[in-house]
Amino acid sequence: MSEIALLIIKVVFLALLWLFILSAVSVIRSDLFGKTVRASDQPQPQELETPPPPPKKAKRQRGQPRVFMISQGNQAGLSADLAGGVIMIGRSADCQLILDDDYVSTRHARVVGAPTGIYIEDLGSTNGTYVNGQRITAPTTITLADTVRIGKTMLRLEP
Repeated sequence: MSEIALLIIKVVFLALLWLFILSAVSVIRSDLFGKTVRASDQPQPQELETPPPPPKKAKRQRGQPRVFMISQGNQAGLSADLAGGVIMIGRSADCQLILDDDYVSTRHARVVGAPTGIYIEDLGSTNGTYVNGQRITAPTTITLADTVRIGKTMLRLEP
């Protein structure tokens, strides 16, 4: 092999190595610090002064799920109320159910209470969300009989 070809291969390899290192640093940075919020994206003071009208509470029948509770894990007994309609689950401070689990993403899953039932949706987490031992890839209906696993934490609906 000629020296010029060998030099070109070395330079290309070095460029690819640096590209890999920079992409790895970018992923680590975004995982540690999250998404940056511009000042234009933040609510203006007039938006903060007038709260939206409270949502009408639908009458729940007896035996319908009202809370989503951690049944097994280091935070067993912790729960979130389904009255708001949506429960965000993850490690982020803006989630309604904050899980202290190394295998949980910042915003891992979302539980939505709709008139047709209660659904859980994985939000593109690394380790996935499991309902009754099966990994879900689309919004999935859950009932009182189902168990949900996020990381090492087991959750379930409670009446």
